[in-house]
Amino acid sequence: MYTGVPPWDIGRAQPEVVRIAAAGGFAEPVIDVGCGTGENALELASRGLEVLGIDASPRAIGAAEAKASERGLPAEFLVADALDLGSLGRRFRTALDCGVFHVFDDPERPVYVASLASALERGGVLHLLCFSDRQPGSFGPRRVTQQELKHSFADGWDVSEIVATTFVTNLPELQAQAWLATIVRADG
Repeated sequence: MYTGVPPWDIGRAQPEVVRIAAAGGFAEPVIDVGCGTGENALELASRGLEVLGIDASPRAIGAAEAKASERGLPAEFLVADALDLGSLGRRFRTALDCGVFHVFDDPERPVYVASLASALERGGVLHLLCFSDRQPGSFGPRRVTQQELKHSFADGWDVSEIVATTFVTNLPELQAQAWLATIVRADG
């Protein structure tokens, strides 16, 4: 996907990430799961937060590292598997999932949720932005219902809030309907 510019790479942080950061919604250390070319992680680093961005794509991580160097920001980036965050051997107070959850099929979702649990400390907060079932048509990733989010995070998590928002893309014809969920890690 990173041989060109994928639709989710808008050259800046998602507006919802900026809004959450401005409201003090991120506590360090932060992990940006599926960080792509790093815009969200770099936004957080520009606010003085310790942040690790991970992505499965070496090309995306290379672009993120180049942006961090060009901008003089101390964000850290690693090629890593979102389904095996425990292998990082680190714990985080806040996690950001901006467009990752909706790519997993039903059997992968519990693996992903367990992976997040292995990296997020008790009381830690997950901010999750995903495509919504409110999005018309069939172009783009799988649509997610509020019930799917609640079901996926039913055990050991507290789904504090799910609000309707927009997932900004670089395609003028697609400013996608999304859910922004705030989910707290309840057990240790």
